[in-house]
Amino acid sequence: MLTTVSNSDFKMSRIVQGMMRLNNWGMNIDELENFILETIDLGVTSFDHADIYGGNHLCESIFGEVLKKNKYIRNKIQIITKCDIRYNHNSNALVRKYYDTSKEYIINTVEKSLKSLNTDYIDLFLIHRPDLLMNPDEIAEAFYELHKSGKVLYFGVSNFTPQQFKTLQSRLNIKLITNQIEISPYSLEHFYNENVYFLMEEQINPMAWSPLAGGKLLNPDDDKSERINKALKMVAKDINIDELDIIIFSWLLSHPLGIFPISGSGKINRLKNAVKALDVKLNKEQWYAIYTASLGYNVP
Repeated sequence: MLTTVSNSDFKMSRIVQGMMRLNNWGMNIDELENFILETIDLGVTSFDHADIYGGNHLCESIFGEVLKKNKYIRNKIQIITKCDIRYNHNSNALVRKYYDTSKEYIINTVEKSLKSLNTDYIDLFLIHRPDLLMNPDEIAEAFYELHKSGKVLYFGVSNFTPQQFKTLQSRLNIKLITNQIEISPYSLEHFYNENVYFLMEEQINPMAWSPLAGGKLLNPDDDKSERINKALKMVAKDINIDELDIIIFSWLLSHPLGIFPISGSGKINRLKNAVKALDVKLNKEQWYAIYTASLGYNVP
């Protein structure tokens, strides 16, 4: 299932396994190892991390214990991780959360991620959130050093607007190869802000986080998710598929942009459904039925 990311020679699986809630899955190291091996057997070999997942590299460290136990796994997978969100746990702190894209912080965080993950390189490293104090020249210096040393092979961003992406790219002599953004039938923001069309123009494949909208598309809790859930059931009936998550992943995969959805569940059956969606192609009527349900009105 390895797919080349459009504007590079980097290959990752079209479905990505998200590790944000790894510390809540209740797996011991052997169980996690089996889960990772099952994931690889499904053709899902790309794993998405961040330094803040679980707090202070915890999810990376749990994952790293498996790589320490079974060194064979590292050569079979692609590791993605992110940084720049900082939490202040001091009760007297001026602010609870802020962003840091300083050269020193980026390099130090990558070093911690490498140690936590028990690896000597990261396949793809992302800036997690746009930093209002971002100095693109300083980020470029950090990226250059990490790339030159072989500690990071490829770079990208997460949650960036088109202009934020272009500003950072303007200082780099290497390509940013992805933007990890929230896309789902519930979250259409990146159609409205034209990010989708910018990425298409630049031939950049985005990664889609929270494709199931945190589960509310399967278990609706407001009018909007109720509308979408009803449309999903109609489309599922139309193509004789029972599992709504297959329809949701197919909705993303059917878009010509070449979206890489992230499955964040620790349940292997949920991941299997994401993989099954690779063989399901929605037609335009089915795709727009879901889209207009999200809007709450017909397109003009």
